[in-house]
Amino acid sequence: MDRENQTVISEFLLLGLSSQPEQQRILFWLFLCVYFVTVIGNLLIMLAIGLDVRLHSPMYFFLANLSFVDICSSSVTIPKMLVNHITKSNSISYVECMMQMYFFITFINMDGFLLVVMAYDRYVAICHPLHYITVMRPRLCILLVAISWVITNLHALLHTLLMIQLSFCADNTIPHFFCDPYPVQKLSCSDTYISDLMVFTVGGVVFVTPFTCIAISYVFIFSNVMKIPSTQGIQKALSTCGSHLTVVSLFYGAIMGIYLRPSSSYSAVDTVATVIFTVVTPMLNPFIYSLRNQDMKVALRRLVLTKILSSKIFYSSPLSPLPKTASNLI
Repeated sequence: MDRENQTVISEFLLLGLSSQPEQQRILFWLFLCVYFVTVIGNLLIMLAIGLDVRLHSPMYFFLANLSFVDICSSSVTIPKMLVNHITKSNSISYVECMMQMYFFITFINMDGFLLVVMAYDRYVAICHPLHYITVMRPRLCILLVAISWVITNLHALLHTLLMIQLSFCADNTIPHFFCDPYPVQKLSCSDTYISDLMVFTVGGVVFVTPFTCIAISYVFIFSNVMKIPSTQGIQKALSTCGSHLTVVSLFYGAIMGIYLRPSSSYSAVDTVATVIFTVVTPMLNPFIYSLRNQDMKVALRRLVLTKILSSKIFYSSPLSPLPKTASNLI
């Protein structure tokens, strides 16, 4: 077969997670609910952090960015699956597939980089508390996030450019609900050696380096925590890291077993693992951080209470007196 560096097909077919109509309907409503909860939950965290002055700190700045990235990563994959179910069409154009792949790689990588800077923030707060304000300056926080965006976009661009060099000749069915790089690459009739090599080198560095940095940070954190004399102090220190560790475990536990292997070994089990870090983790992040963080719970309650009171004031009669609690807020 002639290995030309051109694309023969103009579209792909996304088979989804099931071929059974009944299961497809269940998955549609399940993914719709998950997407709704993901967007609303992460938006509430962003609003709570933005409106509560007490949460204007590096840790919550990174958390707000993580919530934004979670909304974006879910919006790259889930809406297309929902639209395809409504329109009874499984097709996705070649250009749209490459764009979806680019943004998928960008936002997934960005999740990992944000988890790194959050781990560094916790390391400085616990191991060097007296220098926290001078080290975690606003300029440094913005710089860390900006560098993360640059690196993740460059990696996504490199991977996408390599993908468009491949030829797709006959089979265009993707056994997934979005254009995951590995299932798409398996459809190629070109030699994927260079692409696999780049995944193991550049992709490995982008994925493994953040995980290594997180592990090193927590080695220092735990060794420092063990030196705290009081049990209450240890519990307080660990409670600030519990949410972050839970998210790291969910994210890297699923992602490292999939993309650090050759694309030819991709299977249905990997599809389930992909759903975990693309759909489940962004939905769980708001609950993990809000339920395990007292400051976030207070800020969210204040946000909800303010909205309820403002709606009551808006719909009340102009001649009627303001509620006592509302007048106190004003």
